[in-house]
Amino acid sequence: MPGVLHSSSKKEEWQGFIMEERKFDPRKLEKLNNPQRLIDIPPDYPWEKLAMGKPNVLVDIGAGTALYSIAFLQKYQPEIIYACDSSDVMYNWLKENIPEKYPNIIPLKTEENAIPLDNGIADLVFMINLYHELHNQALMLREAHRLLKPGGKIFIADWKKEEMSEGPPVTIRFFPEQVEEQLINAGFEQTGMYNDLKKHFLVIGEKSSLPA
Repeated sequence: MPGVLHSSSKKEEWQGFIMEERKFDPRKLEKLNNPQRLIDIPPDYPWEKLAMGKPNVLVDIGAGTALYSIAFLQKYQPEIIYACDSSDVMYNWLKENIPEKYPNIIPLKTEENAIPLDNGIADLVFMINLYHELHNQALMLREAHRLLKPGGKIFIADWKKEEMSEGPPVTIRFFPEQVEEQLINAGFEQTGMYNDLKKHFLVIGEKSSLPA
């Protein structure tokens, strides 16, 4: 998903998206509203693996058009969801299209590894099809850890590192084992990996409920 800063290197074509290194063009944002995405990664799927109660505060990092923020709001009715994106195009689209219809979703302009929210505010932080785009995954995971309440959880869903007819180049994808290791290095516990979706893997983790 979009939500990260662009760099000036070789461009690649990916399913109608113009990519600059690992980022695709946010001007193609309407493709992010394709309902097929909710079939590829059903909103119920990560929730079943997380086994968490009703959340109050969610942080959607790389929210794009807030497709999953909306889905989670409708299904689980949290008090607030921060729809975060570092792309000006995405952020402006969110501001124009989301708050009036979904006042519980708050668009938030971010930097790639910096979310302007207080420590320990979130019950859940999640990233969907963003991880492969990040320039520094470790920094983002530490930022996610900072945002979570003790006992809060994270999930990361991204493309499997396999050849397929869609998705980003295989060279920039990750194995779930790599993501789980990075979660552990960032301080997360109770991690788990799931590979039963056709195109995507899921990795989850939990921030310790004990004082650091």
